[in-house]
Amino acid sequence: MHRRPGGRTATVRLSRAAGLPRRLPDGLGLAVRVDDADGPGRALDLLLTSSGRGPVTRHLPLPRADALAGPYSSLLPYLLRGLPRVLAAFPRRTRHGRVHADPESLARTLSAGPLVFDLCAEEPGRSWRRFAVLTVRTPLPRRPNDSTGFDIYAHDARDFTPGPALAATRRAAYQGSREGRR
Repeated sequence: MHRRPGGRTATVRLSRAAGLPRRLPDGLGLAVRVDDADGPGRALDLLLTSSGRGPVTRHLPLPRADALAGPYSSLLPYLLRGLPRVLAAFPRRTRHGRVHADPESLARTLSAGPLVFDLCAEEPGRSWRRFAVLTVRTPLPRRPNDSTGFDIYAHDARDFTPGPALAATRRAAYQGSREGRR
């Protein structure tokens, strides 16, 4: 990825929650690791799920078949400079047709051009404010048993942390996942 002023390199994973056949709606995941987000060697992970954009539906996972048919949300708030904010990624519609969240479809789509998402934070009054643009250009090679190990607790940033809702349960789940990958 080329750096522009304020730009960062990121690793992105689009995934299907249940692994259903690609023509069927599934919970879709968008995981983003921003390298050096909080200084050298300090990455930031964001985990987002296919959701709605409204005041209620931004908190609910919504299955879909097309990876660009709607937003992805953190479902629960992050703390941004101490203030609770739900995060979302809004795909920009491009010339791409339906995009399935499987590796072969994504590689085909990316060969025709990048996927672009507006990264936004919920504002008071329930509107959205863009804080970054995520441009996905190149598929990474798939390796058997390769897992990037996205973890919002191990990879957070000052002024950009997971919120307290369900924190104890989620921390325990991430700890178990880290141990299972070792």
